[in-house]
Amino acid sequence: MSADFPIDRNIFIYRNVSQRVNMEKNQATVSKQTLYFSVLVVFIAGFICGVVFTVMKSDGTAPVATNSAQPPAQSQQEAQAILNLEAEVTANPNNYNAWTQLGHLYFDSNQVSKAIGAYTKSLELHSGNANLLTDLGVMYRRSGDPQKAIETFDKAMSMDSSHAPSRFNKGIVLHFDLGKTEEAIKSWQSVLAINPDYQTANGMPLKDLITQVQTQASESSN
Repeated sequence: MSADFPIDRNIFIYRNVSQRVNMEKNQATVSKQTLYFSVLVVFIAGFICGVVFTVMKSDGTAPVATNSAQPPAQSQQEAQAILNLEAEVTANPNNYNAWTQLGHLYFDSNQVSKAIGAYTKSLELHSGNANLLTDLGVMYRRSGDPQKAIETFDKAMSMDSSHAPSRFNKGIVLHFDLGKTEEAIKSWQSVLAINPDYQTANGMPLKDLITQVQTQASESSN
């Protein structure tokens, strides 16, 4: 039961937006865009009678979707930042931070394959980052490889057993992309075990989402 959601508009996965936002506030050297995206509003078309809610990314950032809407236009500033970072990683290929920021910019400008490449390189240089793995998982999902996304979210969880975003996003992929609703609910329930008050990006309590998904599944089986 794969859902067809517009890129960067209607997705249920989120990048680590909140953490990136915090980094932007605390690190003058890290560009705003690079790290965290504001939460995107998600329209659950054909799901739960028009219920609308948003979801974030791993560190709390932007969503992933599929085919309809066009990604946000890239600003000249972002385009220049990409050029600068591409030059930096060419000159200094072991610069972990540059690869990470470049990956974020590729993510934000919907350059999926490039984002995957940059994140992969960053993780080769500095493994063990659950947030970065979650962002990579989001990119795999956007590339049309939900199974690879699941595997990457699992890696993030193995790095940090209390990492809620990777568990939440895994549930999204399981339910909306793979149609494995029971497994998705288990993944979401594991999030609530970590944080009973966990909310989606638009403030919707996760427990309410679980209830709605369960209700829909029950009605579909009748």
